[in-house]
Amino acid sequence: MSCILNIETSTDVCSIALSEDGRCIYHDESREGHGHTERLGTFVDEALSFADSHAIPVDAVAVSCGPGSYTGLRVGTSMAKGVCYGYGIPLIAVPTPELLCVPVLLRHEEIEDDALLVPMLDARRMEVYAQVFDRSLREIRPVQADIVDAETYREYLGRGPVYFFGNGAEKCMETIAHPNARFIKGIEPLAKNMMPLAEKRMLDGRLEDVAYFVPFYLKDFVAKQARPLL
Repeated sequence: MSCILNIETSTDVCSIALSEDGRCIYHDESREGHGHTERLGTFVDEALSFADSHAIPVDAVAVSCGPGSYTGLRVGTSMAKGVCYGYGIPLIAVPTPELLCVPVLLRHEEIEDDALLVPMLDARRMEVYAQVFDRSLREIRPVQADIVDAETYREYLGRGPVYFFGNGAEKCMETIAHPNARFIKGIEPLAKNMMPLAEKRMLDGRLEDVAYFVPFYLKDFVAKQARPLL
């Protein structure tokens, strides 16, 4: 098996992890919000030093590729590319909605076989970036920006249980008032959960072109105009 450096910066959480032979051998994370650029650099340096001190060659870098925070995705991608160029190793892209599903599937055995999973990333107001999967992580609906109201997911809720999670789900709890709606709190994208997705992509040869890879922003970044000084 390969040793993969996993990087996740799509939300306010900044995290990294080293995985080898299907297990996490090193990880670090911060929930302090802003400052991903400085924090991620320190995390990556420490992870690479750990690998070097244990004579473990790093074979690839995996990065959470979005959607999510525009700035966060850029920071993570830039760091991942820098390590790939410096070490001459390949780049793996892991979609953030799939990453959100990993802890749900691993830690919630009560989820029914016919249930649908809807990972949600907060956008703004009542808008989320959401995707729909079945329990085997087969895509039922591609990721898109949803303005959430009582009707947004009624098509899926009419079929059976639907589990909503991620940092966009909590603000939708009162809006999605349906007996088949289930909400799982505390699910966030973390690098240490990227391992199974990154390792499978590595084995399948699903690698990115380091020079041309860009994150999946889903929507164009719109810079806010600064307020004039009084």
